[in-house]
Amino acid sequence: MDLRLWLNRIEAQFTALRYFTLDGTDHPSHKEQGSKIRRYTIWRNKYTQDKRLREIVARAKVA
Repeated sequence: MDLRLWLNRIEAQFTALRYFTLDGTDHPSHKEQGSKIRRYTIWRNKYTQDKRLREIVARAKVA
């Protein structure tokens, strides 16, 4: 597998993570930020077919 394709797939997931948990936020501590990231990861693994999630990942894969 071409390394660039692998990185693009991973980057797309981080794009969604930023969109859902980090953009427009000001967490008072790293602990709270880590908690939000963990909650997002649980949600993301449970709702892999979520329309918003799939749209963001698809847009990021194109870039």
